[in-house]
Amino acid sequence: MARLGVRCRRANKPHFVRSLVERAAAAQCSALVVTLDLPVVGQRHRDIRNGMGMPPKPRFKTMLDIAISPAWALGIARGKRCTLGNLAGQIRGADNLESLSQWIGTQFNAPLSWKDIEWLAGLWPGKLILKGILDAAALVVSNHGGRQLDGAPSSIWLLPTIADVVGSSIEILFDGGIRSGQDIMRAVALGARACLSGRAYIYGLGAGGQAGVTRAIEILRNELDVSMALTGVTTIADIDRRAIAGI
Repeated sequence: MARLGVRCRRANKPHFVRSLVERAAAAQCSALVVTLDLPVVGQRHRDIRNGMGMPPKPRFKTMLDIAISPAWALGIARGKRCTLGNLAGQIRGADNLESLSQWIGTQFNAPLSWKDIEWLAGLWPGKLILKGILDAAALVVSNHGGRQLDGAPSSIWLLPTIADVVGSSIEILFDGGIRSGQDIMRAVALGARACLSGRAYIYGLGAGGQAGVTRAIEILRNELDVSMALTGVTTIADIDRRAIAGI
């Protein structure tokens, strides 16, 4: 599965977007996820409070954190330099954080419309998934964890309403707040076909690499198995809204 954000503008960078789509197809990705609800950079209060920006600027607190975590700092210094693989070789200055930040800032597409989606659908041979939906449409139900728009309704709150409208005509993927197997069961019970969990695999990756990601998935699966057993459910297909009464 490949993911394409709205910051890739059809009008200004059609060759770049076309290249991304063609590379995803060549890599045999089964689906393309298009983020719809991020036309501008969100005001992330935590990033503002912590002074997080691109490129990062050294601050006293940051230097203090590095000083009290020498093993971590040494591991980062010795590690392989990270790059944005989708951009490497595609744009000038991709190896410079300041140039890269400026380029990314020009790629948000405020007037994104259904014409852009039709254009992408014409390029993409597989399944096209629309992400960032908090209304009855087709879709990944997501509010980006509430980081982009403070006060947005939670994804889980609106999931059953969307599922009731959509029915079985479209697969619903759920994003936001998946921390345990019980969370997966709740989402499935309220109408989701599958769940997206970025935080679990990132924590696993940071703690133990590929083995850590595998372990994180195992933990979620085991928790889901136990939750199903304790609520008398034997298959995923049997999970419905009655199942969550006991959770």
